[in-house]
Amino acid sequence: QVQLVESGGGLVQAGSSLRLSCAASGRTFSTYAMGWFRQAPGKEREFASAITRIGDRTYYADSVKGRFTISRDNAKNTLYLQMNSLKPEDTAVYYCAATIALGNIAAIPPGHWGYWGQGTQVTVSS
Repeated sequence: QVQLVESGGGLVQAGSSLRLSCAASGRTFSTYAMGWFRQAPGKEREFASAITRIGDRTYYADSVKGRFTISRDNAKNTLYLQMNSLKPEDTAVYYCAATIALGNIAAIPPGHWGYWGQGTQVTVSS
């Protein structure tokens, strides 16, 4: 199995940028496709972005497309999410997740991702 720890969240103003990191330990990081999800207060956890095992394909929710960039460094066992042009509606707890599933990883519902981090809070003020 793999253990995931997110970092990089914080309080920023609208229009700012943040970079989230997710450090993985345990089983070989490159075994897993990785994703970022977010959950705002009173809302369900939603998909934000995902990346394949070797990083050759990336997926984004429409709400973040063009503003967020997912990447990974398999040599450092780390997943990233670069978030630009942040909006107040991006405020949420952000979670990284891992899955051994194949195929269209963006279509995998949250409940079917096998491993999760503890989350990092991102707050965007207007």
